Amino acid sequence: MTTATGRTTPPGTIIAAFVGFLASCVFAVTSVGVLVGTRDDLVEALRASGTAMTEEQLQSAATFTQVLFAGIALVIALVQLWLAFKLRSGRNWARILLTVFTVFQVASLFIGEGTATLPAYGGAAVAAMAVVASYLPASNVYVDTVKRAG
Repeated sequence: MTTATGRTTPPGTIIAAFVGFLASCVFAVTSVGVLVGTRDDLVEALRASGTAMTEEQLQSAATFTQVLFAGIALVIALVQLWLAFKLRSGRNWARILLTVFTVFQVASLFIGEGTATLPAYGGAAVAAMAVVASYLPASNVYVDTVKRAG
């Protein structure tokens, strides 16, 4: 676990968690792509809600909604990516934050009343497995070793 330079190398469980969180970021970006493809459905849902918006307002509302959700998803993916690198370097606080993000990610699948996309389910499943890997015994030893060394 310790190299000739005195640095501690991450165990396979941390590497697996790191790769899992990277994959979850890819799923998040893919979800943004799927969201962009559902513009017409969004406009129809707004129209069906009985709103008194003009066609131009409906289009603007759909665009705003897509940009807002895409922006939020990309910011979350970038934060998750940064935290994954911190986890790989043995930071326990990053592991805790990734756990919290994953709980919210999984919970969001149930809040949307069946509107979650396949990439959203895939990303949540991969992130959940990554969280489990980040708490396995070898991961705990690595995080504790880094904490004591730093």
